[in-house]
Amino acid sequence: MTEFHPKNLHQGEYDFAALTIAEPQLNPFVVVNEYNTETIDFGNPEAVKMLNRAILKKDYGLQFWDIPEGYLCPPIPGRAEYIHRIAELMGLKKIPSSVTVMDIGTGANLIYPIIGASSYGWQFVATDIEPRALANAKKIIDRNSTALSHIALRQQTYTNQIFKGVMKPQERWDITICNPPFHSSAEAAQQQSLRKIKNLTGEKNAPLVLNFGGQDQELWCEGGEVQFIQNMMLESADYAKNCFWFTTLVSQKDHFIPLQKTLEDLPIKQQKTIEWVNGNKQTRFLAWTFLTPQQQKEWKLARW
Repeated sequence: MTEFHPKNLHQGEYDFAALTIAEPQLNPFVVVNEYNTETIDFGNPEAVKMLNRAILKKDYGLQFWDIPEGYLCPPIPGRAEYIHRIAELMGLKKIPSSVTVMDIGTGANLIYPIIGASSYGWQFVATDIEPRALANAKKIIDRNSTALSHIALRQQTYTNQIFKGVMKPQERWDITICNPPFHSSAEAAQQQSLRKIKNLTGEKNAPLVLNFGGQDQELWCEGGEVQFIQNMMLESADYAKNCFWFTTLVSQKDHFIPLQKTLEDLPIKQQKTIEWVNGNKQTRFLAWTFLTPQQQKEWKLARW
C-alpha cells in the first residue's frame, strides 16, 4: 500500500493562497489553526463546498460548480485517487482518451466524471436513479460545455438494478466505477456523520450537521454496502462481454469476506484489489473481469 498516486494533484497541504484567488468566496472560511497553518472548518458544510468549488476551478478548469443543499459534497483528493488508480489498472504506459467509463450513482456533484474527463479526456456516461441529482449534474455540464463535453448522463429507472437500462447490449465499456452507499439505514448514516463531526470539531455534543452532505440514495440502501455490491456483482455477469473491468470502492476491509464468496460463484477470470493509505485513512477498490487473458489481449488491441 502506498501514498497518493504521483499524478494526483492533491498532495500535501491545500494551497489556500492559490485557492482563494481561484474562488474568492472561499476566503471568508479560511482560518489559521493552533499550528499556525491555514485551513477551514471541515465541520461547516458551506466551507467544504467552497473548498471543492475552488479546487475544481483551480485544478480542473471549471467555470461553475455547485450542488443543491443537502447533497453529497465529496472530498476531492480521495476521489481523484480512485480515477488515477483506475488508469493504472489498465496497465498501459500511455492512457488513451478513447477510454469509456460508466459512473454508477454519480450524484449531484459529478466528481468522478469531472476528474476523469479533465485529467485523461475519457468518455463518461454518468448514471443515477435520482432526477434532481441528474438535473444538477446537467447544469454543471452545460455551464462547462468545453471542459466537460465528454460526459453524458443517463437516468436509472429500474430501482433495483445497477446496469439494466443504462448499459445497452451493443455497447462496450472499458471500466465501470462506483462509490456505493455505505450504510444499511438512515439512522446508521446519521450516527456515522455525528462521529465524523465529533472527530473534526472535538465537540462531544456536536449537533448533527452533514458537513459532506448526502441524500438517502447516496448514503444508504437496504442491506448496506455489501448487499449493494453483491447485487452489482451478480448483475455484472449478464454484461460479461460488454465491459472489461467492473470496479467499486469498498469502505471496510471485512466486507471483502462476503464479497469474495460472491465472486467465487461467478465465472470471473481475474480480480484485483487495489489499496492505498493517505495519512491515517486507508482506501481500497475491487476490480473483476469476465474476459480470458486472450480476450483481454484482443480487447486492448482493438480499443486501446
